[in-house]
Amino acid sequence: MAATPLSPTARAVRNVAFVEGVRTPFGKAGEKGIYANTRADDLVVKVIRELLRRHPGLPPERVDDVAIAATTQIGDQGLTIGRTAALLAGLPRSVPGYAIDRMCAGAMTAVTTVAGGIGFGAYDIAIAGGVEHMGRHPMGEGVDPNPRIIADKLVDPSALVMGQTAENVHDRFPAITKQRADAYAAQSQERYADAVKTAKIGPELVPVATRSPELGWGLATEDEPPRPGTTVETLAGLRTPFRPHGRVTAGNSAGLNDGATGAIIAAEDTARELGLPIGMRMVGYAFAGVDPEVMGIGPVPATEKVLTRTGLSISDIGLFEINEAFAVQVLSFLDHFGIDQEDPRVNPWGGAIACGHPLAASGIRLMTQLSRQFAEHPEVRYGITTMCIGLGMGGTVIWENPAYDGTNGSAK
Repeated sequence: MAATPLSPTARAVRNVAFVEGVRTPFGKAGEKGIYANTRADDLVVKVIRELLRRHPGLPPERVDDVAIAATTQIGDQGLTIGRTAALLAGLPRSVPGYAIDRMCAGAMTAVTTVAGGIGFGAYDIAIAGGVEHMGRHPMGEGVDPNPRIIADKLVDPSALVMGQTAENVHDRFPAITKQRADAYAAQSQERYADAVKTAKIGPELVPVATRSPELGWGLATEDEPPRPGTTVETLAGLRTPFRPHGRVTAGNSAGLNDGATGAIIAAEDTARELGLPIGMRMVGYAFAGVDPEVMGIGPVPATEKVLTRTGLSISDIGLFEINEAFAVQVLSFLDHFGIDQEDPRVNPWGGAIACGHPLAASGIRLMTQLSRQFAEHPEVRYGITTMCIGLGMGGTVIWENPAYDGTNGSAK
């Protein structure tokens, strides 16, 4: 007698759509930053409410889960922030939520995690997001690393200081000089400033009410970190805090920042049923590990891994959104794949060196910008969002442009 199957018939994987992403303006961490007196969970609440406001065709009860990332999961970033933020945002109590931590790739992992659930059929629609209030919760606050990590020489001690890992990448690739890093940083500032002037950056921002004991109430409507007018000459004189006569400075790195991001992720058929826009379609994703002391090279193996799995090549990619934790990290990726550091396909609206990097929030900023760039470029079929991750990892997601019209005669 034939055995009874132990599982139901395998189901087909569904297409996963990035509907839309939004974010708060990013602030500078610290007592003088715009969010010094704003709670981290309130930033997430603002993002969730804005997503629902922009898409009234989405019944709140249809949200199957809320995944919110934070690197430092204590205080107002703790208590299973995905669930508490969902309740505070007014979602029905029937909507569950949870927290995620993959350091800088928290929001990216929130997206890929709910996407896996959607593709499998466990969800139809979910909200993914990330938050980091580095002013209230500096990286590493409250952690207790196992001493064996260092004592047993599992990693080099420099692996626990991100700026030192960037210096290590410079060591590994001497062709990436400080001058190149500074030139890339100045370019990021210039491209970001141009994107703001032309309103390419702005529509995705959610105004946030802020409070200052000295100044009273205010309204955050734009990013605080950018330094317009930055030049290679001004960057050349900055000190190198991680190493005497080093190459990593505050000018060619992302700063310490506060902010939140969020996105609606849905099965493509559900999005069409509800009349939701399809900003882009997920093709594949991959995470990879590298030596923790050179964590900045993580995007390279992650990208190679996902390209192999999807059957694509780097020449198929028409737009790149690379998180700029450090200029050297971006340059190591570009050099590996033979891409010029001034290539207009790479971070065309600038990046984190200009606008900031609130750790776990940044992945969805990359996705939001790529989605909006796709709408402007129907000749581009594929794009990627990629980032390095603390403790020696990288993550890459490949996306397809639903507006692709095939007019350029190639897959890009």
